Amino acid sequence: MSDEEEEGTVEASLDELLAKRAEEKPEEEAEEESVLDLAAGDERAEPLTVKALPQQTNEFVCKNCFLVKHKSQLADRKRMFCRDCA
Repeated sequence: MSDEEEEGTVEASLDELLAKRAEEKPEEEAEEESVLDLAAGDERAEPLTVKALPQQTNEFVCKNCFLVKHKSQLADRKRMFCRDCA
């Protein structure tokens, strides 16, 4: 095969790939949208009923990760870091 024939084959196959990709895109987008619509519909139907509790006397907030942890997880009292962050 000469260089010109190889280039023609490569260009033709690239054109075919681009055409196939353009044909496949609408199906993928439609499928993604339908899945997102289903998930969004379920979430909207249920109201959020989470009650936040105030910080308890046996808890602290880590100054590094900002998670509420039990006092037994306190590793550095000066910096108020939990065991995971110390």
